[in-house]
Amino acid sequence: MTKLEAGRNLTYQVTYQLGAAIVRGEYGINQPLPTEAALCQAFNISRSVIREAVKMLTAKGLISSRPRQGIRVQPNNRWNMFDEDVLAWVLSSRPSLELLREFTELRLGIEPEATILAARKQNREGIADIEKALRRMALAERGQDDPLEADIAFHTAILLASENRFFIQLRNFIQTALRSSIAYTNQLKGVDMASEAEHRVVYEEILAGRGDVAREAMVSMLEEVLHLTDEALAARERAG
Repeated sequence: MTKLEAGRNLTYQVTYQLGAAIVRGEYGINQPLPTEAALCQAFNISRSVIREAVKMLTAKGLISSRPRQGIRVQPNNRWNMFDEDVLAWVLSSRPSLELLREFTELRLGIEPEATILAARKQNREGIADIEKALRRMALAERGQDDPLEADIAFHTAILLASENRFFIQLRNFIQTALRSSIAYTNQLKGVDMASEAEHRVVYEEILAGRGDVAREAMVSMLEEVLHLTDEALAARERAG
């Protein structure tokens, strides 16, 4: 029997356990999941809870549920990677260089443009938050703050300062992915934390209202990540 915690939302617990198992590859792509009856027995819960969990996993793109076909695992290109649960499951189970590259490609499509908007909009509170994050990065270099959290705060502050509601809606997604990707990137670079000096260039250009220059500084940082990732992919391929 799969153990669930008393007092917590049962539907979410079942959803979380099944979703994480699917992402870990415990159920093959296009292969059926256990029947409702088998899942009820495994979790010792009612059909109504299982059905709600199935609905949630279907909405996340992990499974499909059709009459006569049962519940089947979907290919990972159908998973909703913008869903924070799905992203967290993927990152915790098998983060890969390929995933890091795809995420960095996405960031290249978003963060440089958010940087331009932040420079144009000149939202005082937003720019102050970018500066605050930058100060945290400086403190982190002296061992007085968390380098990962400071780095994440810097990048998400730029999204907020863009005043673009679509970019702002991506904040939690970006935060979740950055927790894994920054650590991975720093490992590839052979450093313990991101460079405050490199991030300061972006901040100062935003503050001065030079959006195009700020954008290029952000692009430069992200393209370095792509270059390091491609080098690691090439090295892995050479090693067979």
